[in-house]
Amino acid sequence: MAFLDEIVARKKDELAAAKRARDLDTLKGMIRDAPSVQPFSGALRSGFGLIAEMKRKSPSGGDMRRENVDAAPGAYARSKAVKTVSVLTNTVDFGMSIEELQRVRSIVKKPVLRKDFIFDEYQVYEARAFGADALLLMVNVLDRARMKQLFELSRELGVDVLFEAHTKEEIDAIPEGAVLYGINSRKFKASPEVYAGSRKGPDLTVELDTFSLINHLPEGVIKIAESGVGPAQVNDVMKLGYDAILVGTSLLKAPQGVERMLQEFEEALNGR
Repeated sequence: MAFLDEIVARKKDELAAAKRARDLDTLKGMIRDAPSVQPFSGALRSGFGLIAEMKRKSPSGGDMRRENVDAAPGAYARSKAVKTVSVLTNTVDFGMSIEELQRVRSIVKKPVLRKDFIFDEYQVYEARAFGADALLLMVNVLDRARMKQLFELSRELGVDVLFEAHTKEEIDAIPEGAVLYGINSRKFKASPEVYAGSRKGPDLTVELDTFSLINHLPEGVIKIAESGVGPAQVNDVMKLGYDAILVGTSLLKAPQGVERMLQEFEEALNGR
């Protein structure tokens, strides 16, 4: 089984448990009481900036620094460079949960993206019920019909959708009407027995040349560079024409602390 398939299989188990604990009617009731949607795409049109991520671990990076994870919500709330926030809601592989999204949103007061392996309508309702303003759909996880269905449901609920692609073929599969396009430079190629931290782990390296796929994106959309962008690469990504970068591991594993790393990003954005 391919590495990505293994993650999706674990997510299906996690989803089944969520459905047993909370049915769809309960979620729909929660949506009525959820905080109003904040314009995620609108925030990213206000000038180049960061989508800053929350996670406790990842298959590619292992454990994040605990002190950085603890400090991140407050730091993201204060940072002028952070336009929006991404929260991983995958428990097994990223150490987070949908409840964490609700908590983070209450602190940062900025639009929040639910980042997860989303393939079921339940997850879309769940995202809005817990306060998500946007959600991620991975093109390499979904077929065209399912992607369109989830996109249409998200729009009905007022939730923005960030489509993540790795190739031109994936870009071509994104439904008409999409506004947020993410190009992820991370590979998902190997079929490992184990992952994070293992010498036999998957090939999850980044290929920054992937960002040249921006040339295949429609005009007028919001273009986001994902994975592998540090302060040193900010100017190059801006010159390519991207509107934002999604940054997680470099902030949450920074030995100098998340606050100082955000300052380095701000300095890069300001040309210093």
